[in-house]
Amino acid sequence: MSSIFDLFKRIEKSPPPGPPSVIVACLGNPGKEYALTRHNSGFLFAEYYALNHGFKIDRARFDGVCGETMINETRALFLCPMTYMNESGKAVRKAADFYKIPPEKIFVFCDDVNLDVGKMRIRRKGSDGGQKGLRSIITELGTEAFPRIRIGVGKKPDPDGDLCSWVLGKFTEDDQKKLKTVFDRCSDALSLVVSGDFETAMCRYN
Repeated sequence: MSSIFDLFKRIEKSPPPGPPSVIVACLGNPGKEYALTRHNSGFLFAEYYALNHGFKIDRARFDGVCGETMINETRALFLCPMTYMNESGKAVRKAADFYKIPPEKIFVFCDDVNLDVGKMRIRRKGSDGGQKGLRSIITELGTEAFPRIRIGVGKKPDPDGDLCSWVLGKFTEDDQKKLKTVFDRCSDALSLVVSGDFETAMCRYN
């Protein structure tokens, strides 16, 4: 039987009532076959963040799975689109429309083949840079003006090799060890950017 102290702990972890005012969209592909692939860096970060902050991302909504938590004093919706990477924007737009959240309050986590594993890059806005999940979000929202945090997955070894095969390949064991460090940095950066302190976040983590 749960003690009253366990109940207090659950209450402390629960976000206060009210709708979320920011979306943290973490991109990837659904299905076990994609679980540890480079393209699923966003999903992997979401799983890591939820585990470390005591909440679950397990409610089916907005063509994705989602969960809510507090980031500092801000109620946030974590959303992992289940539409596959190339149509990520559909899920993001549905959630944004429902909660009336503007693009500048949508924080997107995705993979980046131009950054080494263990590196990250924060931008307030910008082009998709060839990342098809970002391209879909830009198309659905009708703007490039939303923040994104790119997680490095490394350049493909063969410049003439197939990019799709590379991003759908799995992280090596050595690379998996580097993910914890970069995910810790992503978590700290998220806290800063949600609070509006982009300059500190970019200076500290880019």
